[in-house]
Amino acid sequence: MRLSSRINRVAESQTLAMSQKSNELKEKGIDVVNLTVGQPDFFTPDNVKAAAKKAIDDNYSFYSPVPGYKDLIQAIQGKFKRENNLEYAENQIVVSTGAKQCLANAMQCLFQEGDEVIIPTPYWVSYIELAHLCNAKPVIIEGKPDNYYKITPEQLEKAITPKTHGFILNAPSNPSGSIYTKDELKALADVLAKYPEIAIISDEIYEHLNYVGKHESIAQFANVFNQTIVINGLSKAYAMTGWRLGYMAGPVEVAKACKKLQGQTTSGTCSVTQRAAIEALNGDQSIIAKNNEVLVKRRDLMVKYLKEIPGVKLNVPPATFYTFPDFSYYYGKSYDGKVINGSSDLCEFLLNVAHVATVAGSAFGVDACIRMSYVVDFPRIDEAFKRINQALALLK
Repeated sequence: MRLSSRINRVAESQTLAMSQKSNELKEKGIDVVNLTVGQPDFFTPDNVKAAAKKAIDDNYSFYSPVPGYKDLIQAIQGKFKRENNLEYAENQIVVSTGAKQCLANAMQCLFQEGDEVIIPTPYWVSYIELAHLCNAKPVIIEGKPDNYYKITPEQLEKAITPKTHGFILNAPSNPSGSIYTKDELKALADVLAKYPEIAIISDEIYEHLNYVGKHESIAQFANVFNQTIVINGLSKAYAMTGWRLGYMAGPVEVAKACKKLQGQTTSGTCSVTQRAAIEALNGDQSIIAKNNEVLVKRRDLMVKYLKEIPGVKLNVPPATFYTFPDFSYYYGKSYDGKVINGSSDLCEFLLNVAHVATVAGSAFGVDACIRMSYVVDFPRIDEAFKRINQALALLK
């Protein structure tokens, strides 16, 4: 059968591809330390699971409203007001099957052929491909490592053209773990406010995995509030990746369009998940800080090991559960007749020789780096770097 040109423009997710390769080796009986994972290894809080069980017993088994249950939308309103000092009406919020669907919905509703969408590096792998699905053109701005891979207002201004209709901001960042300060966001907002036709998509899914201070949203600035679509969800903070629930908030016309699109595709999100989400947002929040304490200790251990590897450069990530070290020192070296020409080659080498799975930085627009997740326990981090050091010593 003929496939559409639209789907043929889209590349496979490299994060999922490396995870699959890791699983294939495991099926052969090979012990692989998987550092590709983009989900916490914690369990969903008991109070949230109890709410889901109650929802089943209460027969929440019917189609749910397309934008979400009213009381869940109200819980999301409360979260935005309480944690971000952002006020949204109910008709400005749409609940979807994961934050990824929120992103896809918003981009499909906002962008079309000929539009340019500004995306800073390093970017999450799906931004580029979702832009391609809209027939839009990604315009890449390079975040500099000496600025924690954050862009400047000058870079942003220079990238804007009459065709620019979108800007995607991911902070805290997957993969770099970088965050923007309030002043840095204000400077970007002041540039974007001059171009009200530019939609700002602010992906804040890692909001609660911030180890250095209060989360700041670009939506807080009045001069861009009506341009901004905030994307968030439950996956990372509440260890609910498999439950599949995300939410977006933005201008009424965008929310209305996303509701219309979702009504013709997936319809409403899982009813039981929505009832659990109300408890996640309104219930005891102490589990977030407890989990973050563990993640910080794991980060510090991984950073310690990375700093001991000759030639590796890295910024200590202040958020998320990833490190994004620069391994380009090893490019040009070879093993068993094969030259390491970039991050993809290095990740293949580490997987096949060290049996440690990582993700190539080229998937995120920065080929010098690789992404390593620390959502594994301490002994596995120890084991991973024992193997990595042994493997790197083989490169000549």
